[in-house]
Amino acid sequence: MAHPKMFEDDDPLLARVRRIALALPGAQEKIGHGRPTFYTTKVFAYYGGSRRVDGEWVRHDTAVLVKPDEPERLSLLGQPGVFVPAYLGPSGWLGLDLDPDADPDEAADWQEIAELIETSFRNTAPVKRIRELDAVQQRPGG
Repeated sequence: MAHPKMFEDDDPLLARVRRIALALPGAQEKIGHGRPTFYTTKVFAYYGGSRRVDGEWVRHDTAVLVKPDEPERLSLLGQPGVFVPAYLGPSGWLGLDLDPDADPDEAADWQEIAELIETSFRNTAPVKRIRELDAVQQRPGG
């Protein structure tokens, strides 16, 4: 049985995450478990997730899930809007809630979100794709 779709195509927060993620070398998008996933050979970001709280499932439909470096993960834990997602949390993933009621340009620190998505990409992508990203970033204006 297929998972139900758990996002809206016209979600402005998803559009912002999509622009960031799909700008990375070789990045693609697919729907996995009803949610947008961004990947090269492995997934590096999800839009939306869930966690268990006191035995109950709590959905985070407007969140981005990433795999940060361990020191960064530890510093993010305990910050408002950061959670350990079900299933992925034991592998080092974190979820960051984006405020669906705020203006998409003000809902989150988008520079930080972009940096976390890039780090997650670097932690999961093939070496070839990381080299491509480094080459782009070393160009003037990159």
